Amino acid sequence: MVVLKTIEEIALMRESAQIVSKTLGMLAAEIKPGVTGLDLDKKAEAFIRDHGAEPGFLGLYDFPNSLCISPNDMVVHGIPNNTPFKEGDIVSIDCGALKNGFYGDHAYTFPVGEIDKDTQKLLEITKKSLYMGIAEFREGNRIGDISYAIQNFVEKENYGVVRELVGHGIGRTMHEKPEVPNYGRKGQGKRLQNGMTLAIEPMINLGTQKVKQLQDGWSIVTKDNKPSAHFEHDVAMVNGKPVLLSTFKYIYEALGIESDEEKEFMYT
Repeated sequence: MVVLKTIEEIALMRESAQIVSKTLGMLAAEIKPGVTGLDLDKKAEAFIRDHGAEPGFLGLYDFPNSLCISPNDMVVHGIPNNTPFKEGDIVSIDCGALKNGFYGDHAYTFPVGEIDKDTQKLLEITKKSLYMGIAEFREGNRIGDISYAIQNFVEKENYGVVRELVGHGIGRTMHEKPEVPNYGRKGQGKRLQNGMTLAIEPMINLGTQKVKQLQDGWSIVTKDNKPSAHFEHDVAMVNGKPVLLSTFKYIYEALGIESDEEKEFMYT
């Protein structure tokens, strides 16, 4: 069952999402060669708690940490460890926070220093596909319109769209209905309505779409060991249009990046 949110509930959800956004912004300045996932995890947990929220992932389905940290060929759900990041790595950081009874959940894939051109293009295309999906989150459309927009764009670049993992509704629980695949057909699936709140999250591989799970029971990696990128936003439908609850602006401020990519979807 899809749980529609009131304007007041959407405002509370934005508070949670913004804490995640600020956490990722804080972490952006820390990601460099020699830093470990556990270093970032400790900083994130303290930051989230200092902002009046609880880590959304810690203990969820028995996950052991506050962040999912997935480097290079790891798609998602990586458990933070003591392996130092290296120049040329990419690191996907997925973060959640719980405040006022509502979850925030979003992700960004960071380069560690200078990365190769093919991987840089993968990051750029994956992030662009996220906004293409968000643009289809409009009254009268269906889930398949979001899914098709993402798939059509990235497959033109011959990238692999992960099938086993999908976006989702979000609210008082981390994962609500409906599921939001990153592949699909126009006009198919659940009709989109005002008050829906989604976590839209393309997971795109440089090579094959095929993935496998590691023995830790969490980490998902590409079958061909090529890099994977992951970007995620929390989005609500208000007055028939998509509105961002999360933002990458704190990341961009930390990294000195200028962007107007969120302008069309600003919360007002």
